[in-house]
Amino acid sequence: MKTTTKAKLLAAVVGLATASYAAYAGVTWCLYGNPKRACRGSGDALLDMFMANHEVADRHQVSVAAPAEITLSAASEIHLEDCVFIRAIFKGRELVLGSKPDSRVRPKGLLEEVKSLGWGVLAELPGREIVFGGVTKPWDANPVFHALPPDEFAAFQEPGYVKIAWTLRANPDGGGRSIFRTETRAVATDVEARRKFRRYWAFLSPGIIAIRTVMLPAVKAEAERRWLEIAA
Repeated sequence: MKTTTKAKLLAAVVGLATASYAAYAGVTWCLYGNPKRACRGSGDALLDMFMANHEVADRHQVSVAAPAEITLSAASEIHLEDCVFIRAIFKGRELVLGSKPDSRVRPKGLLEEVKSLGWGVLAELPGREIVFGGVTKPWDANPVFHALPPDEFAAFQEPGYVKIAWTLRANPDGGGRSIFRTETRAVATDVEARRKFRRYWAFLSPGIIAIRTVMLPAVKAEAERRWLEIAA
């Protein structure tokens, strides 16, 4: 293939990717404040206790050939940063926002790692679900996450912040199977924070969604591996 042809092909691919991303950002911008409702049977009463009303929501689920307890344990202990793709997403955010790399040594395992980042555990149903929460300014180059006591989280309204609650959840599905779900909800505390977060979500939510998308098959594989070892 000639160099000029390759250059034209590359330009076409880049142009298509740019147009697709711009279209996604535009649609996400327009839909902000009107999150999709959960599918019938997949609602989350525990999460509703802390954030029934929200401006954005992101939900993912996967069927797992392992009991709920095994699945939730695998999700809590998975090492997401072992994935090259996820590390690339974090690096991309650093470049876009001008963030300083986090050189601190973090504990292994998703549960302990996010707690070290500042997330708090709002509620837990052993073997079934963990609800995390925090307040932050996501648009900052190096956002700081602040945990709140569970009884203060829902009422928090200090201006300039975004409240975020998210879950790790495993529901029994019969025959030793389960459904792993993760859901993220967010709401801004005032008009100015909403303006900033709307722009942030429109342009950077693909990375957040991609992390969840990569997480699901990783949790599924680890849970099924553990269950096979136990059942052997």
